[in-house]
Amino acid sequence: MADVAEEAARLDAGFVRRWLSITATDIDQEADRLTQLDSAIGDADHGANLRRGFTAVRAALADGAASTPGGVLILAGRTLVSTVGGASGPLYGTLLRSTGKALGDAERITDEQLAEALRAGVEAVARLGGAAAGDKTMLDTLLPAVAALPGYEAARQAAVDGAESTVPLRARKGRASYLGDRSIGHLDPGAASSVLLLAALAEAAGEAAREAGQHG
Repeated sequence: MADVAEEAARLDAGFVRRWLSITATDIDQEADRLTQLDSAIGDADHGANLRRGFTAVRAALADGAASTPGGVLILAGRTLVSTVGGASGPLYGTLLRSTGKALGDAERITDEQLAEALRAGVEAVARLGGAAAGDKTMLDTLLPAVAALPGYEAARQAAVDGAESTVPLRARKGRASYLGDRSIGHLDPGAASSVLLLAALAEAAGEAAREAGQHG
């Protein structure tokens, strides 16, 4: 029974670092698109801000000082808060930091534990921003995605669909809400960047599963 439990708790600090590294790479590649989306209904800085933040996250995690999944996420969240301007720093920082705190000090975690912790992180984002589903924010991506976990590919697809659902919505939170009906017809940039985070998680999980199969 102990071997089964150990196999289930297969996600370690290296897994979380890989997830965030993939996220940083994808955000760097998509930064211009994210900024273009933000130029339509925001401050035209979303991509640049996140690129700066996740570049700093990659650097902060490089020394390996954080040794648990929760510790890695807390460090990443703090780094985002201190390096990213606007709303995205506090929101993404809260998401990662709250997820890390929910995981505690465990050196290895299960897929189900990560799913529950991410739900706690998303709830913290909702409290911070005072937003809900349908407000045309990152929550329209995050809520359906975490509801689909621990199915990583299902979560990725739910994130994509959730982001697309923001296009016909009228923004009710953030800078975009000042535009009123003019916000309709635009993809929310925060919802778009949240897709990258969930897609990176699915990619990291797929890599971990393949490695486990090779060593099994």
